[in-house]
Amino acid sequence: MFIRQISTLKNSSIANFIKVLLRGISQVILIENAISGFLILLAIMIYSYSLGLMALLSSFIGTVVGKLGGADTKDIDQGLFGYNSVLTGIALSLFLEGSFRWFIALSGAFITAIFTAIVMHITKKIRVPALTFPFIIVTWLILLSSYKLKALKLSPSLVPQDLVHWKLYISGHINWMEGVFSGIGQVFFLDHILSGVLLFLAVFWSSWKFGVLAIIGNALALMTAYILGAEHSLIIKGLYGYNAILTMLAVAIVFSSPQKKYSFLSGVIATILTVPITASISIWLIPYGLPALTMPFVLSSWVFIGSRNILPNL
Repeated sequence: MFIRQISTLKNSSIANFIKVLLRGISQVILIENAISGFLILLAIMIYSYSLGLMALLSSFIGTVVGKLGGADTKDIDQGLFGYNSVLTGIALSLFLEGSFRWFIALSGAFITAIFTAIVMHITKKIRVPALTFPFIIVTWLILLSSYKLKALKLSPSLVPQDLVHWKLYISGHINWMEGVFSGIGQVFFLDHILSGVLLFLAVFWSSWKFGVLAIIGNALALMTAYILGAEHSLIIKGLYGYNAILTMLAVAIVFSSPQKKYSFLSGVIATILTVPITASISIWLIPYGLPALTMPFVLSSWVFIGSRNILPNL
């Protein structure tokens, strides 16, 4: 009987730990739900099995760092030490090449978990969420170091360009359906329609409100980018959509205003704002060959969430 109880306790602990890992993945889309995390992991693995494994290992690293570091159990169980590590691991494994790529990506996931603790400590004092800021900074720094460190090799997809010769190409037919599913897919750097469908399913599984707001956020980004004359190829690839989706969820529902009736409106404004922010950050980073990542989401969300400390109706 005693041995059976010990075995049940171990199985329960393992199951709970797996749930935490999956929440670490789902928190990338501001969701605390293990089943949603599983659906997201499945979406990543459909696109690339190795990328799915990287996401799981990165979530494991972030969670273990939180546990061994003595972080608040509630923060760990919610997956708050996993999601930034997940994004860093995925991004570095995609944007770097060479035999050290996986080691660097997993090391980046480890560094990000520690940096997450620092950022969480600072942002709590000013009453704004850390969001994906740790992932952005660590990823940018590691990618930039490749210009000085031979062991780090940038992917050919990240090519520095001279702004003097920069031209805006607006041509071609827009496949709106592809843009819809690519938008949410790009949150995890996925360009695959089936993966996008599963990601939307993961969001709706968590809450129908999350799902509806994700669709609205993506639609607003597509329309705004098109009206403002963004490059059609980038609209189709979802590069204007993913930050908008995250911003809508963050501002309108996850970190909503005390005056709930104003949350949706401020979410809409913040979502639209991500489009020009994405364009400006992208052009700023072109000479370095860096991707904008989720910085537009962070900046737009911080503006509205932070300002609510003084302007609660926003």
